[in-house]
Amino acid sequence: MDWNSTIKGFSAYLRMERGLSGNSVEAYIRDSEKLATYIHEVHSGISPIKVTLTHLEGFVKYLDQQGMDERSQARVRSGVRAFYKYLLVEDLCDQDPTELLEGPRLLKKFPDVLSLDEINTLLNLIDLSTDSGVRNRAMLETLYACGLRVSELVTLRISMLYPDLGFLKVIGKNNKERIVPIGTVALKHIHLYQEGVRRRMKKIAPGHEDILFLNLRGKKLSRIMVFQLIKDLTAKAGILKTVSPHTFRHSFATHLVERGADLKAVQDMLGHESITTTEIYTHLDTDYLRETLHKFHPRFNTRLNR
Repeated sequence: MDWNSTIKGFSAYLRMERGLSGNSVEAYIRDSEKLATYIHEVHSGISPIKVTLTHLEGFVKYLDQQGMDERSQARVRSGVRAFYKYLLVEDLCDQDPTELLEGPRLLKKFPDVLSLDEINTLLNLIDLSTDSGVRNRAMLETLYACGLRVSELVTLRISMLYPDLGFLKVIGKNNKERIVPIGTVALKHIHLYQEGVRRRMKKIAPGHEDILFLNLRGKKLSRIMVFQLIKDLTAKAGILKTVSPHTFRHSFATHLVERGADLKAVQDMLGHESITTTEIYTHLDTDYLRETLHKFHPRFNTRLNR
């Protein structure tokens, strides 16, 4: 059993059996290839099923020596664990060497969240006198209004919009569909974009006729383009937080939880499979409450005189 053919089988398994996205599959394959390269260079290329816990512990030390940070190391270990889970499922090996593999315990890092004022600042910086500005405003209004992933935003179809009902249909991870409410402000900007910009486009690329947000060539926008747009707006606004399209999603969820939204409803709108994933926003909310109390309560941080 050689590494190349095994990793190819792993890739097919992730795509066909697990139904993972292309980006997720690529990440898992990169992690597996890192292990394969290490084994080839240090252990004379023993086969995947001959790898032991000792080999893997050496691999983790190797990653650390290469200057890889702890969070990246944790991601690679996760990919290697998935690789050996595949070998077990396919009966290609009879024990999992990653079972006792340990690494540094990571501190939970909560994502940056924008305040409502910061959201409004970014949106108001967009120049609505240009076609691209009208599109960008509609796009970011939708991103925040519905808590979409950037991949869901750029693949959003006109046929998925139900403006009269105030909903849109989203194709999320693993091609799972969900229905998400959308507010009147976002719908207004989508309407302005559709009627004032998109309907006047002279050329739309074949296969992109139903895509809502298009670039100047009449094609679906790239994820990178949305990242760059938000990066530029953040710099222009002078906001020092790390802001990405996902920050809009985090802000959407956090603002709902702060205002008392039911956690199960937030889970459904975000498309999380497990409520545990959504519970991070209760921690964010707790931090927000503590920060508010610290800032405004006159005796919160006062030491008692003895």
